[in-house]
Amino acid sequence: MVEKFDAIVAGLGAMGSASLYQLARRNVKVLGIDRFTPPHSLGSTHGDTRITRQAIGEGDHFVPLTLRSYEIFREIEKETGMDLLTITGGLMISSGSRTSIIHVAEFFENTLAAANKYGIGHEVLNATEMRRRFPQFLVEDDEIGYFEDEAGFLRPENCVEAQLCLADKLGARVSTGEQVLDLSSVEGGVHVRTDRGDYLAEHLVLTAGPWLPKLLGRHGSSLFKVYRQVLYWFDVEEHYDHFVPERFPIFIWEVQGKGMAMYGFPAIDGPGGGLKIGSGRYLDSIDPDEVNRDVSEHEIQSMYEMQVEPYFPLLGRRCVRTATCMYTATADARFVIDRHPEMQGVIVCSPCSGHGFKHSAAIGEALAEIVTEGKSRIDLSPFSFACARAHCW
Repeated sequence: MVEKFDAIVAGLGAMGSASLYQLARRNVKVLGIDRFTPPHSLGSTHGDTRITRQAIGEGDHFVPLTLRSYEIFREIEKETGMDLLTITGGLMISSGSRTSIIHVAEFFENTLAAANKYGIGHEVLNATEMRRRFPQFLVEDDEIGYFEDEAGFLRPENCVEAQLCLADKLGARVSTGEQVLDLSSVEGGVHVRTDRGDYLAEHLVLTAGPWLPKLLGRHGSSLFKVYRQVLYWFDVEEHYDHFVPERFPIFIWEVQGKGMAMYGFPAIDGPGGGLKIGSGRYLDSIDPDEVNRDVSEHEIQSMYEMQVEPYFPLLGRRCVRTATCMYTATADARFVIDRHPEMQGVIVCSPCSGHGFKHSAAIGEALAEIVTEGKSRIDLSPFSFACARAHCW
């Protein structure tokens, strides 16, 4: 027996949970499907914290999404009482001598331009000012800092849980432990086959994260690559007070020398919880069903010697914990949010490349507007398939 819905959301991580919630708010008969039980640690939406910032160095066309997401996350906090968004300020560090980049070339310059364009509160700091205000960072004399007042971090697991709970209360059906196997166009919409049954819907919102390229077939293979990422929490016990959210901002650092560009967060789990640092790695693409979730001692020691010891003299060598996740990346860190080239009932949503979470609440709203009104208030044209193909691998 084939069940019918107005809309189906496939994948209930950052984008899917937001989409399901926003569709349920609009009284859409909607089904949400996930092969696991979100929030979980098997995709891209976990790890305790995700950076949020308002001026977006990947391009100012992203800024309306992040500004609206701030508003929605605050609304959800009021409705649920859950802790989602913490403001710490954010420090972006770069220089003309940088040998690494975050996501795109001219990230620092683009960030500053976006802040000026949208009137986002910030300061530009020289090395002396950064050392005075943030002595935890061992900066070079020629490095410059951009400090954004309202940057901070989101708690991804809480965000997903809150939106799924609200969606459920509003009448959405949530089905976990169910895997989408196939999708096809039919008269009036889309047929979705899973390992449990068959469904029909006028609209399918495809938010499957690392598994999206497989579901898209040839339409995904040239646009997306999936990369394993490792998150590290290094010891702060001896100098914990220097790294609490009140004294240590989220940061993004395009470093000089041999290290990779990196990002990190304040210590939020007490003296024994460590400080989380990551560094985007885009060397060998992987199959999401075969990703290695173990982190080797060699990886830990390499991270400490290349990314921690030269830049954070107060952090200890001991790694308190690690975690792995996956980035579904395009060639130019672009998002893809558009109707399927051959199946108009399918809306493909891959706000990815390692910087998508901060935009997720607004993207969920935009997708719900597309389903119910035919278009979104925020301009999504920069995220079309055509734009992505112009910069494919």
